Amino acid sequence: MDVGDIYTRGGDTGSTSLPNGTRARKDDPLIELLGALDEANSAVGFARPVLIDPDLDTVLEFIQQRLFNCGVSVGGAKSSAPQGISSEDVAALERVIDRYAARAGSFDGFTLPGCDEASSRLHLARTALRRAERAAATVDASAPLEASALAFLNRASDMLYVAARFTSAGNECRWRPDAPRP
Repeated sequence: MDVGDIYTRGGDTGSTSLPNGTRARKDDPLIELLGALDEANSAVGFARPVLIDPDLDTVLEFIQQRLFNCGVSVGGAKSSAPQGISSEDVAALERVIDRYAARAGSFDGFTLPGCDEASSRLHLARTALRRAERAAATVDASAPLEASALAFLNRASDMLYVAARFTSAGNECRWRPDAPRP
């Protein structure tokens, strides 16, 4: 990429290029999905530097790689590289969720982000991924997406919740509906 390729002025009128070369309005649901996937990927990346568990970092990198695959796949990019999400990707996440859920221990109730930096960043990534899920459901309603991609987004957000609980080491900030007023 040449330095002059950073700005093309093509988006100045409210449209942008899709990976397959076609153009779409920036408020198109597909563009919203691509942006939400990018945001989720960035949020997962924001969580990684503060983790102390190298295995969990590997899991988060896997999630980031597959989120990029989702974007390439739904954006219609032409590539000889394998793209998309497979049922094996979903199954791998399910195994990891089970492993980390067992390590985090049981919990009934809701948690509030904010008790420690790592879990707070993971909760932020989880909410960004949930937004990507909602955007994917919107696109899927009019242009069906791969079922495995939708399942992967759901499992990945579940994994981020479990990872946040795991990194809190049982010291979650618990939601207390009757918390005293300040």
